[in-house]
Amino acid sequence: MSDPRAAVRHQTLIGASALLLGAVMAFGAASIPSTAGYAGVGPNFLPWVVSIVLMVCGGILLVHARSGGWRDVEEPSGAPTGDWTALAWVAAGVAANAALISVIGFILSCTVCFMLAVRGLRHAEGKSHRGPRGLMMDFVTGFLIAGPAFWLFTKVLGINLPGLTSTGWI
Repeated sequence: MSDPRAAVRHQTLIGASALLLGAVMAFGAASIPSTAGYAGVGPNFLPWVVSIVLMVCGGILLVHARSGGWRDVEEPSGAPTGDWTALAWVAAGVAANAALISVIGFILSCTVCFMLAVRGLRHAEGKSHRGPRGLMMDFVTGFLIAGPAFWLFTKVLGINLPGLTSTGWI
C-alpha cells in the first residue's frame, strides 16, 4: 500500500475485526455448560481460551495500528488480486463435505472435499489438473488421509462420525 493513511485504516479494521470476533466467540462460550470433566476442565474451557487470546491479539493490533501503523511490515508478495476461481473450488469442496457427510459418510465426503480443494490450489498455482489420472490420484490421496482419521476418531477416541455402512469401519 502506497498511501500510509489507507494502510493505517486497513490495519485498524483488521485489529477491530479480531477484537470483535473474539467478543462474539466469548458470547458463544458463555452459553456452553461449564461442568468440569477430566482434570477439572469443562467443555467451555478451550472456547474461552481462544476468545480471550483473540481479543488480546486484536487489542494489540489495534493499539499498534492507531499509534503509527504496524512496524516492519513488508509489501505483500503474490498476485495483486485474489484468484476467485481457485477460491470457488476450495469453497465447493467445503460445501460438498458439509452436504454429503451424512449421505455418503465421513471418509468419502472428506475425500471429495480434498479432491475439489486440491483442484483449486493447483489452479491458484497455475499448475495442470492432470486429467483423469490426476483426479484418481487425488481421490486415492484424499481417501488415504480421511480413512485413518475416521478410524482414529471412531475406534481410538470413541467419537461418532457418520459412516457409509453400519459396521463402523467405513
